[in-house]
Amino acid sequence: MNITVYLGSTYGNDPDFKTKIIELGTWIAKNNHTLVFGGSKTGLMGELANSTLNAGGKVIGVEAQMFVDEGVHMDNLTKLYIEKDIADRRTRMIELGDAFIAFPGATGTLEEISEILSKLSLYQLECPCIFYNVNGYYDHLKAFLQHMIDCELSTPKQQQNIYFLDSIDEIANVLKDE
Repeated sequence: MNITVYLGSTYGNDPDFKTKIIELGTWIAKNNHTLVFGGSKTGLMGELANSTLNAGGKVIGVEAQMFVDEGVHMDNLTKLYIEKDIADRRTRMIELGDAFIAFPGATGTLEEISEILSKLSLYQLECPCIFYNVNGYYDHLKAFLQHMIDCELSTPKQQQNIYFLDSIDEIANVLKDE
């Protein structure tokens, strides 16, 4: 299975982010999945790709030309797609993914996973959308999605396949049926 992971290109200030992302990358490799990610060598993105590769896994990077020009892309990947811009990068990452995980990140992560949420609600995708809720990072988003339902602007059906999970074991459980 191709698992697309959206996450930060910095480390953040919670040391658990680095620990958990290395654990996720290792798990992806050891379970014969392929990582699809944004292609950068910096921060959590680099840790994820390196941990997957170090555990013998396959890694597909999808990088926008602007980041290649800045020299932040990884060279030692199984495959690297270079797209003309962020919109094309996002589209390619969706095309390649069978399941989607949002690890803690910033506005870019939010933008990318929001497109998955939208496609799920419009029934254009039918796949797991997992928020890896390290130390409650996505608690407010979880509450906001419930608020949409409470206000009858969304429905549980439109939000099916959206998961807020706290551990690799929970992620493995959701993905085992895919």
